[in-house]
Amino acid sequence: MTTATARPSDRRVSPVFLGIVAVAAVTGWATWSGFAEQPGLAVFLFVTAAWIVSLCLHEYAHARTALHSGDISVGAKGYLTLNPVKYTHALLSIVLPVLFVIMGGIGLPGGAVFIERGRIRGRWRHSLISAAGPLTNVLFAVVCTAPFWLDALDGVPHDFRLALAFLALLQVTAAILNFLPVPGLDGYGVIEPWLSYNVRRQVEPLAPFGLLIVFALLWIPAVNGVFFDAIDAILRGLGIGEVDTYCGFELYRFWQTDELCTVAG
Repeated sequence: MTTATARPSDRRVSPVFLGIVAVAAVTGWATWSGFAEQPGLAVFLFVTAAWIVSLCLHEYAHARTALHSGDISVGAKGYLTLNPVKYTHALLSIVLPVLFVIMGGIGLPGGAVFIERGRIRGRWRHSLISAAGPLTNVLFAVVCTAPFWLDALDGVPHDFRLALAFLALLQVTAAILNFLPVPGLDGYGVIEPWLSYNVRRQVEPLAPFGLLIVFALLWIPAVNGVFFDAIDAILRGLGIGEVDTYCGFELYRFWQTDELCTVAG
């Protein structure tokens, strides 16, 4: 019987990932301490690096859960090293989500690691593998919002607070979008094992276009408004106001300024 094991080299954390973590740590410190001459640039680098870290952990969660569910191939593919360039679709998993953040301030989900589903037995395991990624975003959102819902913002620098608020926005949007039951997204992967064969067969051709469909729908003003109203409601429940997320996004885009956020600061 084959066991879910991996060689030590398959689990060794990639220097690329450690470098990204280092960038997040240094720029986070610069944002907190006010050391940076250009606070907006420090926030941009901090949030971008932290966002990439969360994307790597999202994909890692899929792979680690698959490993313990029976797919021992994920180790040889490099998925357990947290190296973003090892993922099946580095462009979809890392590059495009970062571009979406810069352009629209939204945590759009990326591609997924390739799981050999034939090695896995049991519908619950298949569902858990799909859910593991967005649950990582949920965990990130809880951590980012902790100072807000714990009412522990005393002593937290203004720019760092805004950066956390914007990063929380990205994590919440990523979690919700990923959990949508749209073919090609994790939400559909959660329910797919419970669907009939005929339904899965009919829906399968739509999977490559699921992300594009979501992206197109978000460009519709009415849909976009409803979506962000829901996001704002969730963030308000976690103690983050719209001004914090808006000004966090404006500070992130340091190449432009907003008088409202300048006054608020």
